Amino acid sequence: MVKLALFARLEAKPGKEAAVAQFLRAGLEMANQEATTPIWFALKLSPTTFGVFDAFHDEDGREAHLTGPIAEALMAQAPDLFASPPSIERIEVLGLKNAA
Repeated sequence: MVKLALFARLEAKPGKEAAVAQFLRAGLEMANQEATTPIWFALKLSPTTFGVFDAFHDEDGREAHLTGPIAEALMAQAPDLFASPPSIERIEVLGLKNAA
């Protein structure tokens, strides 16, 4: 069962909203390559606020994600795309329904 997750909140710099959306769409391909990341969502929360929610079976999977290609790309692009450093929260999954 998926037990652990991450939620990253990303605030785009003015004029960088489309670039952030495109960056997150490209992240899906990288997420599909991560065997330990069974759930990954890129989200648009408002015109300038974006998010990423991903979930994992265990702490090893979560740590692998935090040190993997998506995290590296996120931090490399952060100064150009984001108004402030990404806020990344470690969270616990209490329940999950996945009908897809």
